Amino acid sequence: RQDKVMVTAKRTNDIVSSLFPSNVRDRILKDAEEQAEQDMLNNKKSFFGAAPKNKLKNFLDEGNVGGAYAFDTKPIADLFPHTTVMFGDIVGFTAWSSVREPSQVFTLLETVYHAFDEIAKRRRVFKVEPIGACYVAVTGVPHAHDKHASIMTKFANECMTRMRYVLPDLVSVLGEDVAELSMRVGLHSGPVTAGVLRGEKGRFQLFGDTVNTAARK
Repeated sequence: RQDKVMVTAKRTNDIVSSLFPSNVRDRILKDAEEQAEQDMLNNKKSFFGAAPKNKLKNFLDEGNVGGAYAFDTKPIADLFPHTTVMFGDIVGFTAWSSVREPSQVFTLLETVYHAFDEIAKRRRVFKVEPIGACYVAVTGVPHAHDKHASIMTKFANECMTRMRYVLPDLVSVLGEDVAELSMRVGLHSGPVTAGVLRGEKGRFQLFGDTVNTAARK
């Protein structure tokens, strides 16, 4: 049983690591552990650390709909004064996707986003959850960096270049018109408020004029 708990805990930690920055992940785990300790004091069930694991899993998978845990601790949010936000939009995607099978739409997005993810990992750019066909990323979060604007500019340029190579490779699978798609980006630097928006399906989100301006470019 203990081995099962350890394996599941590791899997949960891997999921959290992929969704949230390291400092946010640590705060989520700390809150879960503190809540577990409180549960034990209240004679609630806890077995070999299962309580924090289950609470965290519920928080990510279900938003902890059945309890008040998501809201009985201080919100996980911070102000990051020096950041650069990028919105990468696929030009022509709406018209193209409207006449395609769902599997074809997701083949395109998964292929393009995977290529961008590889660049983001190498350049240490933090990817935020995509908004539709718009790839969202930020530098200066969760760790401050003096060259956040320079890093993001190089990242955006490399993504646009990679896009021109990825699309022709998809012609044989998705049709010739997929090569007519392109990418445009919006960049803006400034402060952002970032954190975990708790509730139904908790997500890491960015807010502020910097985000709105980048989205409008």
